[in-house]
Amino acid sequence: MKKFLLFLLIFVITNSAFAANEVSFVYINGSNNNNPKMKNWYERGIEKLHPVLRKKFLKNKDIKKYFPNYELKIKEKPVIFFWGYKSHNDLVFVKDQLELSKAISSTGAYIVRDLLTQFLHDAIWVQKPHNMFQILEELNEKIKLETDKGNDIVLYGYSAGTFVAYEYLFNKLRYINIEELFNNLNADDDIKKLVRNNNIEDTCISALSYNHSGIGSLSVAGDIVINQNKDLLKQNLLKLNDATELYCAPKGKIRGTVNYASPLVLFYSDIADQNYELNYYNKLMVKYIMENGIVMLTVNFREDPLGFPTSRNLTADEMEAILNIDLNNPTGFIYDNSSVWSKRMFPFAHTSYWSARGTFSNAIVKSLVNGYKYNYDKEYQNKVIKRNSKKFEL
Repeated sequence: MKKFLLFLLIFVITNSAFAANEVSFVYINGSNNNNPKMKNWYERGIEKLHPVLRKKFLKNKDIKKYFPNYELKIKEKPVIFFWGYKSHNDLVFVKDQLELSKAISSTGAYIVRDLLTQFLHDAIWVQKPHNMFQILEELNEKIKLETDKGNDIVLYGYSAGTFVAYEYLFNKLRYINIEELFNNLNADDDIKKLVRNNNIEDTCISALSYNHSGIGSLSVAGDIVINQNKDLLKQNLLKLNDATELYCAPKGKIRGTVNYASPLVLFYSDIADQNYELNYYNKLMVKYIMENGIVMLTVNFREDPLGFPTSRNLTADEMEAILNIDLNNPTGFIYDNSSVWSKRMFPFAHTSYWSARGTFSNAIVKSLVNGYKYNYDKEYQNKVIKRNSKKFEL
């Protein structure tokens, strides 16, 4: 009996450890997926893409070499996070107003308005803070359902879904050190002392908000405004660890993001403004990503008119110099591959990522390997830099 119980205990521990290593791919929809027909189109596309993508990961020898934890441990079924219906009522209102203008507009002007409404409404809608806030909370709950099973997470943001993936990282990753934050904000000495004398863990932007912890909030100017009620602030600081667990991403569980068909740069170009305070927190986020082995990929079809490159690829050393940050033993990376041939005509390329799923899946796996090598394989890095310099000379 004792031997049987011992065997059962070992079996449970072994299988629990194996389950804990699985990776859930969480797919986030994009614009114009706000009715049953388009929801079905998106979900059927993901269900066709995911098995092919998973197979490419499992068969690639370089993935096994550089990312051994991906081997045979990707969850068989995709996890789909769908936010499209939330924008439906607002879109109906805009279309109703558009119909009112039909009688007084020229045909050309009406057609252009209709196209702009169709293609841009959701992308603009999802960026509004009160809309994004709700989406991020629901996404976090979806992610927690997966991590409670022991699974790690990779986010796949499609089109305007890239906004959600980026905002999730920005608002939910635990890159805010409270002591450094209050020093940077020139807080009162007694507040700093309280922070030093209590074990307050690193937290995220979401957990700091007035709605969640009463510590502070992110202003429209891009900086964090601290609660001016000092007594309430002290009380809430002592409860911040609880808010962190509730509202931040599960610690150590976000493995990366893959943005595709991505117009992120077009809609978030203000992050290039050095006078925008938000950049300070973006730098902290980048530092956290690099130091915690998180991967941020952008993979676009070159024929896709909405597939904007994120930036030129930077090595960890270049990132330190340009962003003026110090990286401590980095293992993550940020990498862009927007030169993938889809072999589709440009009007159809933006919606071809699952019809060209073999090409797209190969590109993701190749980008993951090349991104790692570009940052951490000096021989490969030098080869790419030399090749690129020759292109610029030509």
